[in-house]
Amino acid sequence: MELYPTLILEALRTVRYPGTGKDLVSMNMVEDDIRIEGNRVSFSLIFDKKTDPFIKSVVRAAEVAINTHISPEVDIHGNIAVKCRQELPPQADEQPLPGVKNIIGVSSGKGGVGKSTVASNLAVALALQGYRVGLLDADIFGPSIPKMFGIEDNQLFMHEVDGRKLIIPAEKFGVKVLSIGFFVDKSQAVLWRGAMASNALKQLIMEGDWGELDYFIIDMPPGTSDIHLTLVQTLGITGAIVVTTPQEVALADARKGVSMFVGEHVGVPVLGIVENMSWFTPSAHPTEKYYIFGQDGGKQLAEAMGVALLGQIPLVAGICKGGDNGIPVALQNSVSGASFTRLATAVIQAVDKRNATLPPTLHVKTH
Repeated sequence: MELYPTLILEALRTVRYPGTGKDLVSMNMVEDDIRIEGNRVSFSLIFDKKTDPFIKSVVRAAEVAINTHISPEVDIHGNIAVKCRQELPPQADEQPLPGVKNIIGVSSGKGGVGKSTVASNLAVALALQGYRVGLLDADIFGPSIPKMFGIEDNQLFMHEVDGRKLIIPAEKFGVKVLSIGFFVDKSQAVLWRGAMASNALKQLIMEGDWGELDYFIIDMPPGTSDIHLTLVQTLGITGAIVVTTPQEVALADARKGVSMFVGEHVGVPVLGIVENMSWFTPSAHPTEKYYIFGQDGGKQLAEAMGVALLGQIPLVAGICKGGDNGIPVALQNSVSGASFTRLATAVIQAVDKRNATLPPTLHVKTH
């Protein structure tokens, strides 16, 4: 028997809350914490107050609905927790990662622009400058950070911290790294529905032993998706970096990416734009530039949208080789390495300016 969150929600749609006659799902009474472990299913139901007279009857009705509409073999009895809206602490006061000073999301409007390359090399460049850095690979469906760090085969362990079991991140080049890539078969595609992917991401964030960090870099998936919403609902992101190439098709998507973050429903400051593959520079002739994807497209977009251009990264063979070989090019004394060193400095300055002029970002509230 294969279980997945959508099946659970469909069964719960048949359960009516006696006070209104509406189903539990449409009333937003089902918390986004459905967990499936074999035949065992657990989740939470949210009531307006702890004195609600229908709590026991609704919980029992939910258990019966799952056993009736899915299978009597589903282990659900006693696994439904009860939460009350009036007892939930205000989200603005929550600090899921109290030891982390700055959270930076690295995003792109489309795939193939080198977002993960920028995120991994930025993390390494910051670590080389003496900062404590963490890197979260939030690209659930296409994790690439473990390969870029040469740690694909690392086995992760858990330990107990203040009574909680936490995942010990892999650490290399001075950067703490967690990715779903450590927990899935790298030769197989990740076929998960949105809720499952979001829950996996929350676990990497909340159950990782990140400790004290100056910068927590998040390599986001390309485009806009449930994952982006999960991140802004879970964390107060200090600022976002949008990666693009000079091509018009990439710039159009990057514009949407900037708009997503600064929109009224998200409200994450955009630290700036990184233009990747700005020009081609032959390794043997580091002073030559060939603008094979167009010239200054990212710079012009930054000016048009009123955000900073944080850096222009050249297209050099060493960058690709470094990612494939698990040795980020930021470690090298080369044209490419220097460009990421400059990018790290620009990001540090942008974060300092943002923190000096804007209040802390609050994570997006859900209703």
